[in-house]
Amino acid sequence: MTLQLGDQVPNFTQQSSEGEINFYDWAGESWVVLFSHPADYTPVCTTELGSVAKLKGEFDKRGVKVIALSVDSAESHNGWIGDINETQGVAVNYPILADEDKKVSDLYGMIHPNANAKLTVRSVFVIDPAKKLRLTITYPPSTGRNFAEILRVIDSLQLTDNYSVATPVDWKDGDDVVVSPAIPTEEARQRFPKGVTEIKPYLRMTPQPNK
Repeated sequence: MTLQLGDQVPNFTQQSSEGEINFYDWAGESWVVLFSHPADYTPVCTTELGSVAKLKGEFDKRGVKVIALSVDSAESHNGWIGDINETQGVAVNYPILADEDKKVSDLYGMIHPNANAKLTVRSVFVIDPAKKLRLTITYPPSTGRNFAEILRVIDSLQLTDNYSVATPVDWKDGDDVVVSPAIPTEEARQRFPKGVTEIKPYLRMTPQPNK
């Protein structure tokens, strides 16, 4: 089964570098970023896990928990964490799921056989507090991820969940946003008192409403 946007993600119980985790219980009412790695003790993954540790405060500010996964054991993860901490100048501060039986990888479609039948690709899943899948990004094993982009998308999702707006190309927190096409312009001017600029009847911009 391929997970699609809007689907409720499956629950699982699996060992991790921080002990056994029941995913739903661990996630609680938070947003979650679940991201997979091809294997422990690999160079690109080492840099990625270090970067996420450095960014954990940014995820925390947004009410987001982060959890990694690879198909190696928890014992292997704990040894690798020592290398990550040493080489990246961090302390890994989130769990890494141990998916030796590939249970989670199969549930979430993290193994792409035509890329590599034994390893997980670099999958990213952003999951909201209702356990609904809101974003998927899949990178090849050779390409490290851009976690600043993942934070940017979370900012967009959290904003657009609460206001009738969308975020335009290259948007970042604080930039102007697009008024929903479903709202007539006169109603938009009342709803967004900071002002509405009509570029085309279907393209109206307004300052970010929660800034």
